[in-house]
Amino acid sequence: MAGRLFAIVGPSGAGKDTLIAGAKAHLPDLVVTKRVITRPAAAGGEDFEGATEAEFDRRRDAGEFVIHWQAHGLSYGIPASIISDLNAGKTVIFNGSRAALDRARAQFPALEVVLITANPEVLANRLNTRGRETREDILERLSRVDLSVPAGLPVHRIDNNGALEDAVHQLVTLLGQEAIAPASSGTL
Repeated sequence: MAGRLFAIVGPSGAGKDTLIAGAKAHLPDLVVTKRVITRPAAAGGEDFEGATEAEFDRRRDAGEFVIHWQAHGLSYGIPASIISDLNAGKTVIFNGSRAALDRARAQFPALEVVLITANPEVLANRLNTRGRETREDILERLSRVDLSVPAGLPVHRIDNNGALEDAVHQLVTLLGQEAIAPASSGTL
């Protein structure tokens, strides 16, 4: 495959979707893959394709997703259309899950990871502001923050505690660079 594939990961509230949107504004040829999620499309938040559990299962079983996982009581899938984009030499990015990175790497050995981080206070504030989770949900998500990734994956870390434009600039710069060698450790 001639293109580059990036999985952007990090805890809820780190700003993954905001950074992807900012990068897309600067890089019009960037392919931003829309996830399929078993959440009603009217739920808001990121740009995603909503699906019922039955529809998701049917599509998964039909091979329509190259990567899929479950988190937070929902199912997530990355459409197989990324293969044609990569074969066309495009740079592709998707909002992923650290738990699905091994499966993604098995499918796409050249996968690169962008790990977005932010302090717990920043995460809590962002989660509260977006209004999708209860206070208990927010506390649960914050208690599960784990920044480890599987060993051997190229990992690019972006700290998103400061000005949004700084983090967007880091991501835009990264997406325009040549591939890097895999990291030697599973943690940062």
